[in-house]
Amino acid sequence: MAWRDHLRTITEHNIRTLRHAPLSELSGALGDLGTLLPLMIAMTLNNTIDLPTTLVFSGLTNILTGVVYGIPLPVQPMKAIASVVISQAFTISETMAAGLTMGVAVFVLSATGLLGWLNRVVPVPVVKGIQVGAGFALVMNAGSSLILPLNWASPGWDSRIWAIGAFLALATAALMPRVPYALVVFSMGILIAGIVLATSPHHGDFHAGIWRPSVYVPGGHAWWTGAIDAALPQLPLTTLNSILAVTSLSASLFPTFPPTPSTTSIGFSVAIANLVGCWFGAMPVCHGSGGLAGQYRFGARSGFSVIILGTIKLLLGLFVGDAIVPLLQQFPKSLLGVMVLAAGVELAKVGQSVSESQDLWQRAEDDYGNERSTDDLKKDQEQEERNNWTVMLVTVAGCLAFKNDAIGFIAGLIWHWSLQLPRLTERLRGGRSIRLQDEQEPELGNDLWERNR
Repeated sequence: MAWRDHLRTITEHNIRTLRHAPLSELSGALGDLGTLLPLMIAMTLNNTIDLPTTLVFSGLTNILTGVVYGIPLPVQPMKAIASVVISQAFTISETMAAGLTMGVAVFVLSATGLLGWLNRVVPVPVVKGIQVGAGFALVMNAGSSLILPLNWASPGWDSRIWAIGAFLALATAALMPRVPYALVVFSMGILIAGIVLATSPHHGDFHAGIWRPSVYVPGGHAWWTGAIDAALPQLPLTTLNSILAVTSLSASLFPTFPPTPSTTSIGFSVAIANLVGCWFGAMPVCHGSGGLAGQYRFGARSGFSVIILGTIKLLLGLFVGDAIVPLLQQFPKSLLGVMVLAAGVELAKVGQSVSESQDLWQRAEDDYGNERSTDDLKKDQEQEERNNWTVMLVTVAGCLAFKNDAIGFIAGLIWHWSLQLPRLTERLRGGRSIRLQDEQEPELGNDLWERNR
């Protein structure tokens, strides 16, 4: 009964918001396309996901989250997995193994309540280092695989001149945040691809069809590659940025209504979406705080915005199906390269806040019982900022040098804890001196009592 009341309240909120500001809800539905479109297209063209299946299951996830939560909760690609999949040319089975591994891991973390513990164990600079490394990997892949192979002026529909034009448009759009750059460039690319496909001798291959799902069962090697190379570095990103950060941001953006979703609920949503869709070739997905902020910025204030987006994706996946694939194969690599570059830069931008990433529990533990001067505290803060930057850069270096985010993750952890050794040693010495002082004080009191007697 409680669930029925909750769903009825959320539905009334969604409908009321849509009636009050329909254009804002429609605009807000496009707020996260800049992340979704380039990664989904790139993974499709690399044959690492099944596009119709991705549209069907991500659309269903959009609709369900909009109905249940009543906020514009995005359905994004798992960026670290997408980066590894694109840069290392995964097979579809390896990609599905990565998504299924993430689904199992997040389900266990949600069911056991370990999300908060994992937030404390994984240092924030390491997480940001993985994000920055993934962003740089996307940028490098956009340049080396998509833009550099192009000629300067031929063919006319796809050249470096088009890439320069798209980049100048991207720089201009940065001054006008409400302009849906990804949608405009994507629409232009689809128009060009349609013209090229219509004039090619194989234009008759373009035809719509009903979605026919296929089941993908990864083999042993695919499980190992997907879990170690892609899922392992994605795990802290998903738990921190796609679950904990989403809960915190939704509480800030919607302080009164609708109710803030719990971390456990968001975790189960991510887990179930991947445990169901990845068996059929769907792209590994999660919820992202950046996408929530983007959709809110473009006007979304309820779950109806993502319901609209999900319905469009579902219809395309069900009834257009594989007809989109030959169209996307003609998509100009110049435009796609700039879109992927923009997504990589946006992902790497999170590194600029690494100096503010000290955990609250650690700060409280350090300050407890310490009466220190302002200069000492300032020096410690500056040193910690330098340490955070170093840990993040070591993580990035490991990711890029070995083209393996797992190595970067381990390198960052080792470097972080090595920098913490002096502090831990000082803390142990301080605790030992306090115990010695406590042991000596009773002896001193006994001696004075003996003398006075």
